[in-house]
Amino acid sequence: MQKLKDAKLYRNELISVNGKLVERYNKCLEKLGFSKTALTSFSIDGLGWSPEIAEEKNEQFYLNNGEANTHAIIITPLQKDLPIYNPFHSFDKELMKIVFKKHADFIKDITRDAAICLDFDQKIDVFYEPLDVLKYKDIVIKFHLTNNLNKAKENQLKLIHTFNLDNNFIDENIHKQLLASAKKYGDLRERNLILEEINYTTDSFYTKAFGGIFVLKDFVKPILIFQEKETYNQAINDTVQDVLMYHISHDELIDRLLSYDVIEADLEEELHQKKYDRIKKYTLSKYLISPTHPVKDILQNDILFKSYLNKIDISARKKVMGLELFLQKKQVSKTIKAKDILAKDLFVALHKPHSSLKPNHQDLIWYLLVNISPKDILFLYWYDKEQFYSTFKTLENSTQDWVIETILNNF
Repeated sequence: MQKLKDAKLYRNELISVNGKLVERYNKCLEKLGFSKTALTSFSIDGLGWSPEIAEEKNEQFYLNNGEANTHAIIITPLQKDLPIYNPFHSFDKELMKIVFKKHADFIKDITRDAAICLDFDQKIDVFYEPLDVLKYKDIVIKFHLTNNLNKAKENQLKLIHTFNLDNNFIDENIHKQLLASAKKYGDLRERNLILEEINYTTDSFYTKAFGGIFVLKDFVKPILIFQEKETYNQAINDTVQDVLMYHISHDELIDRLLSYDVIEADLEEELHQKKYDRIKKYTLSKYLISPTHPVKDILQNDILFKSYLNKIDISARKKVMGLELFLQKKQVSKTIKAKDILAKDLFVALHKPHSSLKPNHQDLIWYLLVNISPKDILFLYWYDKEQFYSTFKTLENSTQDWVIETILNNF
């Protein structure tokens, strides 16, 4: 991972937490029902999630109280617009964007001396079965302050009101209470400490609950796409819900997505796109055995690319140049179908979200496509960084160099 860190492609936008901020973060953890971290310094993303604490607790989603109850922590206004590196839902980034848009000034004020615990309440206490994810609809974002600072302000204002009544200004007991409150919390009279709850309505989304489920709501009929076979087998026994269900590996899934205008592909156009060029090069790299040239050079030099293409066996060659071969055959026979000729992973990788979809839905479908067929290393980095990091570790050294340069050249 050091190569990715040096290239600023590995969690490079985390912010450091130490000193007093650690104490406030721990107070939030305890308020949310979690154990404190023993770390004296760590880093966090826009959601307040820390890779170091996740490693310490051996739990990637340590901010969840079960799969149905997710949380976030804000300890600094600098978290605004930070990436979310380990989202549990595809809409987590949107939730945090809304929070900072509505409450940016309040957050700046509150985090001077407190932390904010966020509860994403979708009125579901616990999941019992996979189809419970269909209950996701309205989410209420609730805010809780460490040290109960908002309640301290209420008490302080009451004390001031009492102090101003009659001859209470000479009451030493009220003097002591006011001084004690001011000493502990400071002057809270003009502080913005009340964060109104925010309502958010979900549409189509992805959740990592039950091993990962894509919930596509806004089409002819709701579609559920499961990443875990066991979860899918459990879900199909439910005959109550009127939904379509597929495992992510099902061949008929792509046909359904095409018929519902969820995805589309113009294969003749794709032939000339940079995306297909990346797919070809990445595919060839998988078939190179003890090359005499660095893989990066082979993939970047047309002469070397052709040379090594002719060195691999014919079946591998057909997989590398699959689209060209299909289009050649189509000129001879117009009735030939791409899915009958192209390897399944290539066929899927050449698709894209339908142009009629909203931007957030297009992002969701890109995430689905790179999970079905992670053939384009750039899009894999853009849409599923965790899978990209796992894949990157397995690559040969020079191939890693090519991947890094490919990503950097496309920012």
